Amino acid sequence: MSHLPNCPQCNSEFTYVDNNMYICPECAHEWTKDAPSTSSEEVMVVRDSNGNILQDGDTITVIKDLKVKGSSLVVKVGTKVKNIRIVDGDHDIDCKIDGIGAMKLKSVFVKKA
Repeated sequence: MSHLPNCPQCNSEFTYVDNNMYICPECAHEWTKDAPSTSSEEVMVVRDSNGNILQDGDTITVIKDLKVKGSSLVVKVGTKVKNIRIVDGDHDIDCKIDGIGAMKLKSVFVKKA
């Protein structure tokens, strides 16, 4: 019996083969046989509207009026936001905006200050 690789997500040893895919029954992760093994710590790169790389703790400026969903508030052009946090998802910036509170922003609507 050949040795199958451990799951790159959860490191489970109970992987199995289905056609040309490896499958982990514990976390349901699937990957191809010819895929290079990747570490579980993948670096996520988030860029602003100008292509600058954003990191946790950066200060950004909003480049477009943004309506706050569910309220009548608007984040105005030029609003500076300090100490951002990069998160995974459609809205990839977590932050607190003075006068509004906790928000999630898309990186295409901001530029690095």
